[in-house]
Amino acid sequence: MDSMRSKNIRIIGIPENMEKENGAESVLNEIIEENFPNLGINGEMSVEEGFRSPRFVNVKTATPRHIIVKLANRNDKERILREVREKKRITYKGAPIRLSVDFSTETLQARREWSDIFKALKDKNLQPRILYPARISFRYEGEIKSFPDKQKLREFVTKSPPLQEILKKALILEKRKKGERGHNPQTRETDG
Repeated sequence: MDSMRSKNIRIIGIPENMEKENGAESVLNEIIEENFPNLGINGEMSVEEGFRSPRFVNVKTATPRHIIVKLANRNDKERILREVREKKRITYKGAPIRLSVDFSTETLQARREWSDIFKALKDKNLQPRILYPARISFRYEGEIKSFPDKQKLREFVTKSPPLQEILKKALILEKRKKGERGHNPQTRETDG
C-alpha cells in the first residue's frame, strides 16, 4: 500500500479552504517559496495532483484535514523531505506546519505503537528514529541499535540495567495498553 504513495507528501496544519483559490497543488509551491527559495519547484518539479484527505470534512474534528500532494518524481519528494528535516521549522504564511511522508493507515498505526518508547529515548538524548516501515533505532553506548518489534527490544533491555531504567515506565505503559486491548469486559463467552 505504501508503494502507491511513494511520490506523495502529506502537509499537516493548513487551515481548511486555503487551497480553494489555486488548488491544493499550489499550497506546496507556496511552502517551498516561503521555506526553501533555493529549491525551486517552478519548472524543475512537477506536481501531478493535490487533495484534502479524507475527502469529506468531519464537523466533529477541530483540526484541518491533511493535504496530500502527489509529485511526478519520487526524487523530488525526497529532496523536499530532506530540506524539511534540515530546516526543522516549516511555515505556511508564517504559521507552523508539518510535511511528512504519506504512509498508509496500517503503517502509521504501527509507527505510533513506538510513541511512548520513542519519547523516553528522546528525553535521554538517545537520538531515536522510526525506520520504515515501523522499526525503532537509537544510539546507545556509541552504537546504533535497531529493533523490528517490542519483544526484541525487551530482550535487549533485560541485558542493560541503565536502559531498563530509561524505558521502565514506557514498557509498563505498553503492557497496560496491551492488556486493555486484550481484555474487553463487555464481551462474554456464550455456549456454542
